[in-house]
Amino acid sequence: MPRPLLRVAGTAVLGVALLAPVPASAATELPSERGMSATIRYTEYGIPHITAKDYAGLGYGTGYAAAKDNLCLIAQGVVTLRGERSKYFGPEAAPDGSLSSASTNLASDVFFTSVNDSGIVEKLIAAPAPYGPAAETREISRGWAAGYNRFLREGEITDPACKGAAWLRPVTELDVHRRGYALAMLGASGRSTDQIVAAAPPGGNEVRRSTQSPQEAAKAARNVMADGAMGSNAIAVGSQATANGRGLLLGNPHYPWHNGRRFWQMHQTIPGKLDVSGAGLLGSPAVNIGHTSTFAWSHTVATGVPFSLTELRLVPGDPTSYFVDGKKEKLTKRQVTVQVKQQDGSLKPVARTLWRSRYGPIVTSVPPVDLPWTTWNAYALTDPNATNVRLANTSLALSKAQTTDDALRALKQTQGLPWVNTIAADSRGRALFAQIQVLPNVTDEFADRCNSLLGHLTFRQAGLAILDGTRSSCAPGRAPGTVQPGILAPDRYPVLHRADYVTNSNDSYWLSNPRQPLNGYDRIIGDEDAERTLRTRSGLVAVQDRLGQGRFTRPDMQDLVFANRNIAGELAAEGSVKMCREMRLGEPCDVLAKWDKTADTGSRGALLFDRYWRKATAAWDLWKTPFDVSDPVNTPRDFNTASWAARKALVDAVGELRASNIPLDAPLGDHQYVIRNGERIPVGGGTEDLGILNKIEARWTPGQGYTEVGTGSSYVQVVSFDGDRCPDTRTLMTYSQSADPTSPHYADQTRLFSKKGWVTGRFCQDEITKAPGLKVVQLSGR
Repeated sequence: MPRPLLRVAGTAVLGVALLAPVPASAATELPSERGMSATIRYTEYGIPHITAKDYAGLGYGTGYAAAKDNLCLIAQGVVTLRGERSKYFGPEAAPDGSLSSASTNLASDVFFTSVNDSGIVEKLIAAPAPYGPAAETREISRGWAAGYNRFLREGEITDPACKGAAWLRPVTELDVHRRGYALAMLGASGRSTDQIVAAAPPGGNEVRRSTQSPQEAAKAARNVMADGAMGSNAIAVGSQATANGRGLLLGNPHYPWHNGRRFWQMHQTIPGKLDVSGAGLLGSPAVNIGHTSTFAWSHTVATGVPFSLTELRLVPGDPTSYFVDGKKEKLTKRQVTVQVKQQDGSLKPVARTLWRSRYGPIVTSVPPVDLPWTTWNAYALTDPNATNVRLANTSLALSKAQTTDDALRALKQTQGLPWVNTIAADSRGRALFAQIQVLPNVTDEFADRCNSLLGHLTFRQAGLAILDGTRSSCAPGRAPGTVQPGILAPDRYPVLHRADYVTNSNDSYWLSNPRQPLNGYDRIIGDEDAERTLRTRSGLVAVQDRLGQGRFTRPDMQDLVFANRNIAGELAAEGSVKMCREMRLGEPCDVLAKWDKTADTGSRGALLFDRYWRKATAAWDLWKTPFDVSDPVNTPRDFNTASWAARKALVDAVGELRASNIPLDAPLGDHQYVIRNGERIPVGGGTEDLGILNKIEARWTPGQGYTEVGTGSSYVQVVSFDGDRCPDTRTLMTYSQSADPTSPHYADQTRLFSKKGWVTGRFCQDEITKAPGLKVVQLSGR
């Protein structure tokens, strides 16, 4: 049933019309702990199993345990969301990037202060479900804040990153909802933060032009959803492809290792109501990726473009007015003031002006597409996730699912996932791929009718709609079956149920299973009949190779994800050796010839191939056999030994290593590692360009190699069902549970990851009670 639209102070907030004012909520007050209780049982590697009698108590235990492990990272996020980074850390320093793309604290503060001044989150959480939070979401969020505050009150803070810090303060339920809201906006408003804050009309005789031609802008739009810090693999296997005829799931998200967008592992139980184990992003009161007794799920970053742009035709002589339906309309001007720390420690108010249209805030680009505000036109960003606080609703609904059918219903009913796909399996042997997320209601027909001239190019290339702002009819409207105006109907998204397998590695839905390609969906969701990345091909090849030898078992899936197969090497190493010998380079040829074509820590030659291949991928003539839509898993292929760009790349890579005094055959782990309390821990895996499932992205330092890992495999789970109510599970938190260097769980799982080890999941009660070194914490509110 359609919900009333929210309206705040008579203006649209972040581009979507919003309700009349609602009463202040208790969510803005510090929550009382009265009546809350929880039991936390810690098993190996510091994994908490939290049991409570209700959702408030479950949140209470979860918030307490999360703060114990990662207080400083979570608290940093609270400062960010309150728009107070400049107050405590100065305006020019950079945030950690976990909650927006802002390049400075000042830009971050202006952006989040504008959100807070609008009251949008308060209005959204006051709305009834399904548009607003479900009652269980409110309760678990309230409890989470109380549990976090309890840990803060007890004062057992050991992390030097925030011990004694003035910015370490209690939180409210509103703070919890604000974090979920910011995460939802990461795919749109959150990726254009600087560009929203910096937007200003041209003054005087100033002349602005785009740095890109329309064709260049359309080409750049292909990378509009690229995010090197985010990605994932997931493989769900069904009854026809597992040894026991039941479901099997691999979840392998790739996320930042150091900032506040880390995962944290937990097991949550309310007897008779909820029993789910998995991981959530820091600050999340619910499990985001995990399993129940008969169902398991993971998410991968989707290709859908979760925003649209609108081109405004400006009034001649007045760049702050624009035409709609032949009438002039003024942009809304809002001044935002933040407190900024000065060099002497004093605070000074600094004001910035933000501009918005009926369609949303004005932006100067959506990187890497240049969209300057000229005297002729300007561009507005419409972000449907700027009115989405339903992520926790979806996570809780999935946490109750027992089958893939339950999961599909949950996705369609809650409509809360902002920028991810869902891949799942159940004990019946069903495998599911579903790309049900929050996208603008821009169907192909609507785009064809309403796109601007530039929009026709960018939409065709990348699914990025740039709509004609002169027509009010070209604002995305309400679709049937949606809980929010302006979003795509849930039945328009690709869904695939299979009894063999489905996969995703951040390409579109099209090749989730090569036996049943998905075609005919709106371009905003993703592309079809197009070349796949090497990582997508690597996953498909690995699954097909496994099934060529026999059906999957749990150990087979574990081996698959950490085999560190280098698909680029498998395709091009032999040809590269031949090319090298034609060039008479000597030692590099011998090193590549002996390389085992993996990215294991002990692999010799992996480092040389990596540095060479990163440079070689820019070559237009790398392959002799081009992409063939009839053979998408195996094309392009056949390395071109005559490529001059590839030859130069090899010479440059050899020179780079030698200039850094790094042996050409140095083991990868000697130069790809992390340091934990002075301990150097080798890390296997490799970059996106190599097509390695175990994605690892590290910083290259001349003379040292790849040092600190920045992003990559994070919370990894392999879940198998064997007929009872206790799933056979293996997990790994690659960067460990805690960011506190004084914690025993700061590096323990990282060492395990280095050795390709796993943690045995403990789901059933007798498994938990038998855990060696079991530690029990009882919490009771006062």
